[in-house]
Amino acid sequence: MKRAGILNRHLAGALAELGHGDGVLVCDAGMPIPDGPRVVDLAFRAGVPAFAEVLEGLLEELVVEGATAADEVREANRDASALLEGRFPSLVLVPHERLKELSAGARLVVRTGEARPYANVLLRCGVFF
Repeated sequence: MKRAGILNRHLAGALAELGHGDGVLVCDAGMPIPDGPRVVDLAFRAGVPAFAEVLEGLLEELVVEGATAADEVREANRDASALLEGRFPSLVLVPHERLKELSAGARLVVRTGEARPYANVLLRCGVFF
């Protein structure tokens, strides 16, 4: 049994399969999930687990070289906006409809229970060397 890190076996396994350039969509409970990517659905109840908590846990395990979010997050969800802009100084902002289009190319979707709007980010995996 793992001692630390992500304990969810489905999520831990999916993360181990990622490679350089792969996309990981971390999304709120309301984001449409595209056909194609592997999905690990962590949503339990509205707000549980929170977007911020899941994102922080993922960032402890992943090397991320880029991130894209919806421009609408700035006005509609200032907490998520501050978190994303603080964690990703080169955050790319696109219209929400474009983010949904881009998410179709993700290798993995991690759905949270977040119930505040636009708490979504598409991460691009990097390499540790």
